[in-house]
Amino acid sequence: MTSPADSFIQEATDILEGLEAILLELEAEPDSASTVDAVFRALHTLKGSGAMFGFDALARFTHHFENAYDRIREGQAQVTPELIQLSLASRDHIERMIAAGPGAEDDPASAALVTEIEKLAGDASPADASEPVVQKTSQQRFVIRLVPDALALRNGTRLDLLLDELCELGDAVVTCHDDRVPPLREMDPTVCHLWWTIELDTSKGRDAIDEVFIFASDCEIEIEDSTPDAAPQVAPVQEAPEKTAPPQTKPAAKQEDKPAAQKSDSVRVQSQRLDELMDQLGELVIAQARLNRIAGDLGDAALAGTAEEIENLVSGLRDSILSIRMLPIEPVFTKFRRVVRDLSTELGKAVTLKARGGETEVDKNVIDSLTEPLVHIIRNSIDHGIELPEARRAAGKPEQARVDLHARQSGGKVLISIADDGAGLDAEAIRDRAVERGLIAPDAELSEEQLYGLIFEPGFSTAKTLSSVSGRGVGMDAVRRVIEDLQGTVEVRSQKGVGTEVTLCLPLTLAIIDGLLVKVGEESFVVPLSSVEECVELPPSDDVRASGRSILRIRDELVPFLSLDRLFGFERLDSDDRRVVITSIEGRRMGLVVDQVIGQYQTVIKPLSIYHRNIEGLAGSTILGDGSVALILDAAAVVRRAISTQRVAA
Repeated sequence: MTSPADSFIQEATDILEGLEAILLELEAEPDSASTVDAVFRALHTLKGSGAMFGFDALARFTHHFENAYDRIREGQAQVTPELIQLSLASRDHIERMIAAGPGAEDDPASAALVTEIEKLAGDASPADASEPVVQKTSQQRFVIRLVPDALALRNGTRLDLLLDELCELGDAVVTCHDDRVPPLREMDPTVCHLWWTIELDTSKGRDAIDEVFIFASDCEIEIEDSTPDAAPQVAPVQEAPEKTAPPQTKPAAKQEDKPAAQKSDSVRVQSQRLDELMDQLGELVIAQARLNRIAGDLGDAALAGTAEEIENLVSGLRDSILSIRMLPIEPVFTKFRRVVRDLSTELGKAVTLKARGGETEVDKNVIDSLTEPLVHIIRNSIDHGIELPEARRAAGKPEQARVDLHARQSGGKVLISIADDGAGLDAEAIRDRAVERGLIAPDAELSEEQLYGLIFEPGFSTAKTLSSVSGRGVGMDAVRRVIEDLQGTVEVRSQKGVGTEVTLCLPLTLAIIDGLLVKVGEESFVVPLSSVEECVELPPSDDVRASGRSILRIRDELVPFLSLDRLFGFERLDSDDRRVVITSIEGRRMGLVVDQVIGQYQTVIKPLSIYHRNIEGLAGSTILGDGSVALILDAAAVVRRAISTQRVAA
């Protein structure tokens, strides 16, 4: 069961992710009052919630952080690049304080940041002396009427903290009213029966009071300005009750005559529960396939009809559960605004990030694995691809370079492109480095696309010097490894002097896929249907050709093919009606020769054991309707394995 502290940590993590994006927006538009307000509200929420759940050191630190933006709102300080840099560092520090857990003490890092925050926010002057500066108001008196909802305590509202914040604004007289309290035998301790009036003398003004109640959505609040000589007025923050006295509540927690609270249209669910739900669905899919097989073997029409009905229900359930796991990719894209900002500053380059297609939805497990490869690609684009400002000027380019992130869905795949307008890849430099490292022969004939593919080899780098960013040749190798683990592919396109584009092609989901069930010898294999273009017959004359240079003509196009039985060392069956499954791998067509094509099969992916998961060409396994196991092929890895063993034309 999730504890209150766990709930706060999740909420605070979400707030911090949003805060980073807001700070970067503020850096681009430092005069935006609405963005300053958004920063202040995020900090105010963190401070209040942190104190509520025992993160006292966090609340104290955030209080100073919040004060800086309060001064900006009042016109006593301005947004500067130095303040944004310090704010991002403070945001990262808050993240570390959350990770330390409740009860953590103040540390020297907090004190150092507080000193810098107060220095920047205190010494800064208004942006323009000709512009009016908001001054604090003179002493005012307010009468505040605070009537919590009966279920406010159950919802986690800390009324004591609200009252404490009001008292911090000035001299306050707090009166508690107990006229709604029922007899003891009828009292429900989880229901709030009390309400308060507060007489407050303050110089902070009405806005400061409004900020105290900004998140008190389950309270009815009235604020009356009763300053002598002031015009009498009552200004509600929340919807006020029609009567002057608080409404009486019925005994216990029954509230039949009270309008129902507005229901939320979303609910937070632990990802582990979604994984468990998907596992159960996978077992249900396997059981349903077994039922279909039994119904077919028995030839019972009634059983076959029931099996078909269950299949339709399972299919609908599968679509519903998969849709629950689908999340927009926008949060991943948002993270890289900070990466681009910090890295371009470190390298002395001017780079902007433009993201499109953030609304594209992908399975959460795919999203969780995307950060590492995208970081490596973007870092390489900025470090190796994008030139220094003086070099861009000499090449007739604008000093401000660009990195584009673009996500889009294509069939059962999602395509994520990372493009820059830098110098592009140097194919000859890649060739020379590959020959030097023994990756290719000096006289090898490779296309530009094949040369670009060499940058994903372990330890490969054309950098002449090492830096803190790159040069060791480990980043792009990690990219290919992660993407292949996700059953995806990587494609590189580049034009020297114009730029480079890296496209990741990934499945929408990793749990259940549609596959093509085939037989090779006595063994069953599944080829992911997203990689299959068509199936054709293999003419006997082509079947007996030497395996090293096997080419098949399909509608005036030559397509290389390889035999899976030869590749895996299986005993070949005597068959005259073998089939070729035509796949498309990174834009290249390749045929896989099999003995029999069974048909389309809904595949529940099961991981391989630790003894088999590193076998090149296998992506996992699945259980068939008869209880036997079929291996799932990684078509891209199979092709690479064949090329490396020279069993198919390169």
